[in-house]
Amino acid sequence: METRFQRLTEQLLERNEQLTMQQARTWVESLWEDFEVTRARGGWSYKGQDVTEKVVAKWIAQYGPHLHHYKPKEKKFNHLNNEDPFPH
Repeated sequence: METRFQRLTEQLLERNEQLTMQQARTWVESLWEDFEVTRARGGWSYKGQDVTEKVVAKWIAQYGPHLHHYKPKEKKFNHLNNEDPFPH
């Protein structure tokens, strides 16, 4: 899984030079989790990491250049554009 996250993080950094490595990694992990949780809540069967990686890669291609502009309205998403995703 680490290899997949690294590959997706590099793809995001290629699409958006405004993000730091840590921010890009945080985005990748958040997009991954969001996709898998949404499918589970929707009652869809698990299709595996290959499907999740393809979807996240598609989202990166489409939305990646704009992610640094994201301003969350909910506190649970505040970490997405912070340098430190786990502030003290």
